[in-house]
Amino acid sequence: VQLQASGGGFVQSGGSLRLSCAASGRTYSGYDMGWFRQAPGKEREFVAAIRLSAGSTYYVDSVKGRFTISRNNAKNTVYLQMNSLKPEDTAVYYCAFGRGIILSELRRGDAYDYWGQGTLVTVSS
Repeated sequence: VQLQASGGGFVQSGGSLRLSCAASGRTYSGYDMGWFRQAPGKEREFVAAIRLSAGSTYYVDSVKGRFTISRNNAKNTVYLQMNSLKPEDTAVYYCAFGRGIILSELRRGDAYDYWGQGTLVTVSS
């Protein structure tokens, strides 16, 4: 399975971007999907996830109310709509897919099986 992330770019503070991540190859129809990010000099952190079951969504507190994760199961694609962007959102964003991730591990990167290559989001002040 290969994941291709796209949609990153340069935006001014307060602006919006929409990230996409599509799976290809020998895909399975039922993945939990997530987004992580890594800012320069910092560790990778969980941003958002959407589960296969009921489409439940989860967010890190710093993006709640600004970011929205969604999915298209038929296309094995996950999206991250990012509004009201702040300079502290600047990072490389990675998508990740996993199968049957239990709720308590949804925010852990090592729970996911497949990772995209990352797409850079830069927010200027």
